[in-house]
Amino acid sequence: MDLLERYLDAEFSYPDVGASRTGTVPPGYRALRYRRRLGPELSFGRAAESLLTWRVHARLGLRPVASAPRAAPGVTVVCGLGAGPLRILMPCRVVWVREEDDRAGFAYGTLPGHPASGEESFLLERAGDGRVWFTVRAFTRPGRWYTRLAGPASVLAQQAFARAYAGKLG
Repeated sequence: MDLLERYLDAEFSYPDVGASRTGTVPPGYRALRYRRRLGPELSFGRAAESLLTWRVHARLGLRPVASAPRAAPGVTVVCGLGAGPLRILMPCRVVWVREEDDRAGFAYGTLPGHPASGEESFLLERAGDGRVWFTVRAFTRPGRWYTRLAGPASVLAQQAFARAYAGKLG
């Protein structure tokens, strides 16, 4: 069984699937919100395509393996951090996608084995003045023993990744 096949039929590891669409943070979860204006050199279309086709994740070195080349509801994606026996797998499933003229993005939810439990969304928005904004929102809690043990360090890592995603949209 290959890496992706292990997770194709897995259930989500949290009960509040889809809550990120409304920005609701379920009780017992930690909220993350990061918003950044992108530079004028980056076109909305190019950034949206990078985001929706897993290139942002690949540019971060997360080596995404997905059941489809583009984010869509039900697509399973497994990212990994590290190498060999120290590689941390992050299996997720896309819960919603938004593709509009001035908005593009998606959210995925964690599957069993992910270091966290919860949902994370990535959204690009082009304002009326042409400026492009990128927002990462998440609600999570520790999903594995080592993320519970890491405590505040895991929160700092999640915040660092949110900032890093914005830098890889080009």
